[in-house]
Amino acid sequence: MKARKARTAHKGAIAFFVLPFGVLFALFFVLPVGYAVVQSLYVVERADMFAPAKEVFGGLTQYGYVFSDGPFWRSVGRVLLFGVVQVPVMLGLALLTALLLDSGLVKAGRFFRLAFFMPYAVPGVVAAIMWGFLYSPNLSPFTSLTQSVDLLSADVVLWAMANVVTWVYVGYNMIIIYSYLLSIPTEIYEAARLDGAGPVRIAWSIKIPLVMPALVLTTVFSIIGTLQLLAEPQVFRSFSSAVSSTYTPNLTVYSTSSIPNFNLAAAFSVVLALATFALSFGFLKLTQRKGLR
Repeated sequence: MKARKARTAHKGAIAFFVLPFGVLFALFFVLPVGYAVVQSLYVVERADMFAPAKEVFGGLTQYGYVFSDGPFWRSVGRVLLFGVVQVPVMLGLALLTALLLDSGLVKAGRFFRLAFFMPYAVPGVVAAIMWGFLYSPNLSPFTSLTQSVDLLSADVVLWAMANVVTWVYVGYNMIIIYSYLLSIPTEIYEAARLDGAGPVRIAWSIKIPLVMPALVLTTVFSIIGTLQLLAEPQVFRSFSSAVSSTYTPNLTVYSTSSIPNFNLAAAFSVVLALATFALSFGFLKLTQRKGLR
């Protein structure tokens, strides 16, 4: 009887602590996602040009428009290319800075940790506006560069935005990796030094393999963030005519909802969410098979 009462009380404590999260998760995640799925199953019809619009059940009609929409899938391919290049560069820089800070070779480590993390404190829209002015040939203080290389042209603007994202998120990812490095027992390093390993060998053979879970985690976050790219292209539309209203998938969703066509925008959102889930889950399964987690 006593054991049964203890188990009951324990379950109640778990429910008490989980309930606030469960309520917020349901209100701000489950319900919006469910509402978007329901909205995507409806279409707007009018009896004639001047008749009021009404929503009727359309089944998978909106998804037919999504899968036949060429600009949307080109935007998906564009952000995938963006991610294939930008994510490894960003995480490589984050890993390098974390290793340097952990090595003890960098003096004033606290200052540099704060300095590397500071760009993340800048809102994404503000960062995009700031870099947009730096890229603009007529406004940039670096006119010798911006007038010789058009950083806002159709061929370069994607990588100009990649630079903004990298500048903002290198410090954020560095903090995650650096936290993992701090959790590694120092006895491992001492044993390696006794065996004759130098700083580079310790970093390559010990530190990087042990922080692999942090790299997996930051890669998943980066995959999700790449497919949700919105603030930078939205701001860069004011600086470059090469950035259209369908430049990225999230920008397509935003532009479609502004028409307004909420049902088609909801269908775009559902497909994008499924694609994000498939890529991030597929990456996690791949790392599990290779034993990287």
